[in-house]
Amino acid sequence: MKRRVLITGIGAVTPLGVGARTLHERWAAGVCGIRDGAGACDEFEPSDHLSLKEIRRLDRFAQLAVVAAGEALAQAGWEQDSPYDALKIGCVVATGIGGIGTVETQHDMMRDRGAERVSPLGIPLYMPNAAAAAVSMKHHLQGQSYGVVSACASGAHAVGSAMRMIQYGDADAAVAGGSEATLTEFGFACFNAMQALSPSGISRPFDLRRDGFVMGEGAGILVLEEAEAARARGATILGEVIGYGSTSDAFHLTAPEPSGEPGSRAIELALKDAGLAPQDISYVNAHGTSTPLNDATETAALKRALGDERAKQVPVSSTKSAIGHLLGAAGAVEAVATVETLRTRVIPPTLGYEVPDPELDLDYVPGEARPLLAANGGPPVAVSNSFAFGGHNVALVLRGAPS
Repeated sequence: MKRRVLITGIGAVTPLGVGARTLHERWAAGVCGIRDGAGACDEFEPSDHLSLKEIRRLDRFAQLAVVAAGEALAQAGWEQDSPYDALKIGCVVATGIGGIGTVETQHDMMRDRGAERVSPLGIPLYMPNAAAAAVSMKHHLQGQSYGVVSACASGAHAVGSAMRMIQYGDADAAVAGGSEATLTEFGFACFNAMQALSPSGISRPFDLRRDGFVMGEGAGILVLEEAEAARARGATILGEVIGYGSTSDAFHLTAPEPSGEPGSRAIELALKDAGLAPQDISYVNAHGTSTPLNDATETAALKRALGDERAKQVPVSSTKSAIGHLLGAAGAVEAVATVETLRTRVIPPTLGYEVPDPELDLDYVPGEARPLLAANGGPPVAVSNSFAFGGHNVALVLRGAPS
């Protein structure tokens, strides 16, 4: 029998500020963290949280992960002294791209001053597993530790992988999430060359005027624990990860499979994993990138997975409307936002949604936040979707803590 997996800590650094509650509270209040066409973590000052040695030895994406993990572990109550055998604590921190800032600066150094001037830390700072390594070393987590790279589904894959690790006894607890810091000259140039970024610089998922995504940076981390052990130590329960489903479009490197069938299958698998039906879902945190193809495909996927009638009854909102697209961190940050939505029972709106697309007819929570109403009694349940370049689809099912 699979073991239950509880959420006991969450942390985030996003364009809305430092802190998981800050993320949800400001989003619910209608604050947008996007400025000049990008979602930058302007309130994050590394020296406020990290030592000079850590700053020098960590690329920005790893810095963000370490700070978010510190918040999550502090909330879980074991930042200093872990209640578990270190060899039974996993650490899975995802990224889509890794330390691209380091690659750019070191390449400039090599070009301008010669190969002998390149830093010996160039590769250790860049490598996509650097954030997982940094978090595990800082907190002495000696269980399975690795990074996950699946583009914009990376963060959700990390949470699902950590969930499985605990369910099947490979770990008693895990620190899981994702981090990204890609607001660089090369990053913008590449996405602009693909014509993926919004020319208007506005993220308005599901709106008729949507014209591309807005790139953001940040990190989201969750502390997961085996249920009996968490309760035995008196942990405060924030929620539960109860379902995980993943599929692949096997269709196109960047475009989603237009019918939404593979994405819907990921949602169906996650619901089956959770032992739930569409009628049990109270909220969907959408992938919602603000691109014409993604938002149409996700709408189709939700209708396939939940049924047309039920899909139209479930509130759907996109965190990316407030912070932009955090690429490999998106799924984890959105899972954190979903945990707070379940905890507070307040659904933040899809910002910028003003002109309905007649082809997209779900309840995208326009205008302002609204109360979250639990379906079928008991704690509310939400689905958090992530769909990525490469055709990676992930759905997580999260349940709120008992009242």
